[in-house]
Amino acid sequence: MTAALLDHLVFATPDLLATVERFAAATGVRPVEGGRHEAWGTRNYLVGLGGPAYLEFIGPDPQASEVSMFDVSGERLLTWAIHPTDLEAALAAARAAGADLGEIFPGSRTTPAGDVLSWRVTGTEPSPYDGVVPFLIDWEDTTHPATNLPVVELLDFRATHPQADEVRSVLRALSADLPVTEGPAGLTATVRGPAGAFLLS
Repeated sequence: MTAALLDHLVFATPDLLATVERFAAATGVRPVEGGRHEAWGTRNYLVGLGGPAYLEFIGPDPQASEVSMFDVSGERLLTWAIHPTDLEAALAAARAAGADLGEIFPGSRTTPAGDVLSWRVTGTEPSPYDGVVPFLIDWEDTTHPATNLPVVELLDFRATHPQADEVRSVLRALSADLPVTEGPAGLTATVRGPAGAFLLS
């Protein structure tokens, strides 16, 4: 299964290499190095989820001069991104439904080969609805990062939130497909490779 408009899942970890090794051992699929976000103080590893979607492992970059902007005090499926056809229209639709996803700003990272990938993305702190509502991304002319990645199967992706009805309303406005039930705020996903499954939560 792949949620409608899913671009990527963001799994934050304080020890990026250890998490990548554990994932590879569990699934039999080794994520590949994505690159460094110099402005954010982070680096990432990626694995495909089939089609234009991927799983991003993100953690502190020991070579960065900036302190990581992400909460990486522990492993957590932090948030997710969708790629609407019209970034501005989707941002307005979310606001009309009660979720301010922030402003649109440019982002970039440098790959191990030295190439720079660029995109436009929405963002605000704190994240609306604890990251259960996705942020928006537009890769414009950049080749999508899911291209040519090793792939695992996304078996399940769902969320819980105390304001589940409000979250579902925002997701409908974004045409984003995600089962949401009432409970503590959080995202859960299960992926599977040839060696077995891996739970992200």
